[in-house]
Amino acid sequence: MTSKSVAGRAGRGEAGRRGPDVRSDLFVSLEVRGSGGIDLQLDSRVDLYYGESIRSQVRDLLMRLGVSHARVEIEDTGGLPFTIDARVETAARRAGAGKNKDARPERTAPIPPPSPKERLRRSRLYLPGNEPKFMLNAALHGPDGVILDLEDSVHPAEKDAARLLVRNALRCIDFYCAERMVRINPFPLGEQDLQAIVPETPDLILIPKVEHPDQIRQVDARVTELLRAAGETRPVWLMPILESALGIERAFEIAGASERIAALTLGLEDYTADLGVVKTVEGTESFYARTRVVVAAKAAGVQAIDSVFGDVGDMEGLTRWAVRSRQLGFEGMGCVHPRQIEVIHKAYAPSAEEIEKALRIEAAFEEAEAKGLGVVSLGSKMIDPPVVLRARRLVQRARVMGLVRATVGTKGEKAP
Repeated sequence: MTSKSVAGRAGRGEAGRRGPDVRSDLFVSLEVRGSGGIDLQLDSRVDLYYGESIRSQVRDLLMRLGVSHARVEIEDTGGLPFTIDARVETAARRAGAGKNKDARPERTAPIPPPSPKERLRRSRLYLPGNEPKFMLNAALHGPDGVILDLEDSVHPAEKDAARLLVRNALRCIDFYCAERMVRINPFPLGEQDLQAIVPETPDLILIPKVEHPDQIRQVDARVTELLRAAGETRPVWLMPILESALGIERAFEIAGASERIAALTLGLEDYTADLGVVKTVEGTESFYARTRVVVAAKAAGVQAIDSVFGDVGDMEGLTRWAVRSRQLGFEGMGCVHPRQIEVIHKAYAPSAEEIEKALRIEAAFEEAEAKGLGVVSLGSKMIDPPVVLRARRLVQRARVMGLVRATVGTKGEKAP
């Protein structure tokens, strides 16, 4: 059961989740009072071990929020410190307290290296922004990226709560090698999302329902302002999501609207709804949109990333979709469940035969160059420059995936 966005009367706020199926979360009820100090009631399954630590944390946070007198009731189901802070802060702000206070928790997660613009993005795992239990071990499943989602997976009444939880997660959760992505809401609500998350320097921001390049320029300008204000110089990339017929028709304009854009993707649920057609596993109804996105992305010099495959129980269907996706020119796709990650990575990987052929083409090109020859041949076949370029790109991608082991020089590289 989720909390109400606004409690029954002024000076009172609730936040979080409670119930028999809830874990790694807590429910907070907070009433601001005029006197009496902090009356804190804690019901926690780990009270014996961590009760005093939780109480101390809550009191410290309330002090930072400027709350000196309040009755606080907490039902804890194993919330970690970043969740406790987020829920208590949300309840306090809903009660009208601490509106202009900076209550961010101390950063406990290591700051990862900056994310390269052209890094591998085969898989991106969507995580509901108001569900801490899904965030904790997400990186252990090995996705190339995790998306802390503030948009479709969050109820409108819980946007404020999710925003603070995602902000805290960026400060306190180690996502290891996964790229840290956040999907914001469309503006104007997305402006509040950016204010909360940009100072925490996520690696990439997904912008939903883009139909015009001005939407990208607006986000770009605000990200630049917020990074400058925070004194941050790390790159924050953008990934527009095209989800309508109009967005698809403006794909190239959108893809080239900002130097921050690293990839272009599409959302097929909204797109097919806009067309008034049924989304199918064959994808016939979205073939034009997907090829349009690939061509626009390649023309703009950014990555083309496919939509999600929604049926988590159909692994064969996912395999077929991902294989066709790679054949179309996509470099990755979204995941709605961890079990999809391995299937997607396998489908987007070049086969041993492809790698071996590409290595032979690359070796033949280097040999021809060394001899000063203007013509490259492999056996009885002449190799055109575009073929060499494609082979080199495939080898480079395979190398990044760890599918090519090198010995001495390019010619010494071997397929698995």
